[in-house]
Amino acid sequence: MTHFIFISIIVAAGSYFIFRPKKKIKWVLPETAFPDAWRKILIEYVSFYSSLSPSEQQRFEYKVQEFLLNCQIIGVRTSIDTTDKVLVASSAIIPIFGFDDWRYPNIDEVLIYPTAFSRDFATEGSGRNILGMVGTGYMEGKMILSQEALKHGFKNESDKKNTAIHEFVHLIDKTDGIIDGIPSLLLEKQYSIPWIDLITKKIDEIYEGTSDINPYGGTNRAEFFSVASEYFFERPKLLSKKHPDLYRLLEQVFNQDMSTRNLNKKKVKTGRNSDCPCNSGKKFKKCCGMYTSF
Repeated sequence: MTHFIFISIIVAAGSYFIFRPKKKIKWVLPETAFPDAWRKILIEYVSFYSSLSPSEQQRFEYKVQEFLLNCQIIGVRTSIDTTDKVLVASSAIIPIFGFDDWRYPNIDEVLIYPTAFSRDFATEGSGRNILGMVGTGYMEGKMILSQEALKHGFKNESDKKNTAIHEFVHLIDKTDGIIDGIPSLLLEKQYSIPWIDLITKKIDEIYEGTSDINPYGGTNRAEFFSVASEYFFERPKLLSKKHPDLYRLLEQVFNQDMSTRNLNKKKVKTGRNSDCPCNSGKKFKKCCGMYTSF
């Protein structure tokens, strides 16, 4: 869900401007090895990562590390850990993984709220139905995510929903200056009119009650694009079967053939004497298990 707001955020009992102006710093590239403890998080929680070849996994790791060097992840009224940060970064990388040189030009902070929040950022009381948002004005370059929704998106990967991916798709959409469901920077011109026509058709199907696409996608073109993208990355084979025309166009947009990915691998849980999931050949207790708990 995306909302465009121009007000300061209210935190705890008092209020203050958390969205302070910041100087744009130079883009930072990773110079150290990808932490083994982070790799364990990817293996345990991110099916997309596990579906990649070894060389693709290395590229995914690099992009995750690069994103976290250039975007702050901040907890608001909640404590966050390494898992939260790696899941946010994974959500950012999954939709742009088909583009080697992609960098998000329009985000420098992700704020993590404990649960759903309201339009005035309250985490208690009524009207708390927002799980994620991006914005402009005082919120330019910011994203807010529900911590519960972030984790649920990777815990349940069969419900065609992932709030964090949804919001990062809005940011991709926004790189051409407007969130309108038409990602001009990724969608070749010859596909633009077929894309708009298809969105209109699919929104009509939602209103008619004949679609399995999340009804929230019927809100407008922008929300349809993000909702359909969640479906594409969570249940690509089902999308290809039920909506082949939509799948093919999303394949063009993201430059990824998701139907070839095995997203149904059983998630790895490690005991101290298990083989380490990073494929080092060592026991977990003598490899990634030696690192600080997260």
